[in-house]
Amino acid sequence: MRQATLHQLKVFEAAARHGSFTRAAEELYLTQPTISMQVKQLTKAVGMPLFEQIGKRLYLTEAGQELFAACRDVFERISQLEMTISDLKGLKQGQLKLSVITTAKYFVPRLLGPFCQRYPGVDFSLQVLNHEGLLARMSENLDDLYILSQVPENLDVAAHQFLENPLVVLAQREHPLVEQENIPIERLSGEPFIMREEGSGTRRAVEKLFNQENINVKVKLELGSNEAIKQAIVGGLGLSVLSLHTLALEGATGKLAILDVEHFPIERNWFVVYPNGKQLSVVATAFLEYLLDEGKKVAQETAIEKMIG
Repeated sequence: MRQATLHQLKVFEAAARHGSFTRAAEELYLTQPTISMQVKQLTKAVGMPLFEQIGKRLYLTEAGQELFAACRDVFERISQLEMTISDLKGLKQGQLKLSVITTAKYFVPRLLGPFCQRYPGVDFSLQVLNHEGLLARMSENLDDLYILSQVPENLDVAAHQFLENPLVVLAQREHPLVEQENIPIERLSGEPFIMREEGSGTRRAVEKLFNQENINVKVKLELGSNEAIKQAIVGGLGLSVLSLHTLALEGATGKLAILDVEHFPIERNWFVVYPNGKQLSVVATAFLEYLLDEGKKVAQETAIEKMIG
């Protein structure tokens, strides 16, 4: 292992993470033969096979799994060291890795803008995932911070509430219920509905309320994308319940309307979360403090507030 270089470890980590030499080459802007050569030299230094190939997919051997875990520890420590040195110099530099659930993509870029202007030396990596995908990344500690609307119950995490996330009933603007006020929730019974996919936090919140009120809606479609659901509503396929944040770019003249239905909006919140015991980097700590101190104010300046205000 004394013959192994940091470059070889970086190449190996990328190949192991992607399960592909081709995708590792694309990420690192290297050729595939260069990736293969670096892994071959590292394998020789370790003295044991690191990968086995089945079809076109690479799988880590037991030795490869141990080395992959060690690589992540090494690069995490180096990253923390770089940011600590920058902080000692009075700078905020380094990388911030965020994972957010799909609905958060409507406001997180807005939050990142002022932070980037304040700390131009910070580079961001933003992963947008469904709830289950985000929890998978969190369980493997792949990112610095995670933004989601439901604190995971089966993981030991620190969670900080920083923004409201109201769920509202949406309809096509020409729907007959649009002009009505104080609509009884029973009026939704029998209405064609468009739901998020199983496992979605939004869907769980909606089903919980409907079960409590004995409301039976006719689920016509299940879609895994907020944008697809909005298009389906506009197409007249039914009603749906989505976060108010999904209307950020719609404006007052959009083709969607919020219905004034009893028990809505469902009051939920956005949380910034990280595994308990995780040592946050200087940059991650700065961004966490920024979210808690200023996040709500920045988010409230979006088009949502202009539309409903």
